[in-house]
Amino acid sequence: MTKVAPEHKIASIEQLEAIYGFAKGGAVAKEIDHISDHYRAFIEASPFAMLASVAEEGTDCTPRGDPKGQFCRVVDEKTVMMPDRNGNNRVDTLRNIVRDGRCSLLFLVPGVGETLRINGRAELSIDPELLASFEMQGKLPRSIMVLHVERVYFQCQKALVRSQLWDVEAQVPRSALPTTGQMIKALTKDEFDAAEYDRNYPQHMAKTIY
Repeated sequence: MTKVAPEHKIASIEQLEAIYGFAKGGAVAKEIDHISDHYRAFIEASPFAMLASVAEEGTDCTPRGDPKGQFCRVVDEKTVMMPDRNGNNRVDTLRNIVRDGRCSLLFLVPGVGETLRINGRAELSIDPELLASFEMQGKLPRSIMVLHVERVYFQCQKALVRSQLWDVEAQVPRSALPTTGQMIKALTKDEFDAAEYDRNYPQHMAKTIY
């Protein structure tokens, strides 16, 4: 592990502020403690978000996605809900929520440069009626994250413009990277047929996506 040399490390808030200065103007005004009508429009247009959580064991960040309008539900200006769909059953994020509750969401809207952040505290619900309200393809989520909003603000376009995230010409062919099967085979000590796994995965995903 490479460590930053002490003489090159920013080790205090005073050092940090001396380098970066302070936010002002719109960068400060955009942060509010509730979901405004403008921010709600971003959330309801988004089919994808990154969910960050924290606990004593460390941090976690995971992708979440669903069709827009059926993804993250704005209940009121201080509350959003998100279903936990079928996954790999590691439940790293859910463990963190049970233990700590501090969470952040970063919403992306396809083709739009701005992103939207929500910071708050979450809890998990297994209310049968609530689970049923998030049904997809006849399947219910096993839990619902209820996030109590503390801070909301949008981020400007710079990161997405620099990364060319939405540019078709910047897309990387999937064949240019190791397959899922190849990665699993390299990381497991057990006998594993990577080619068969990759061949069967599209059918497996279609059956288990919800």
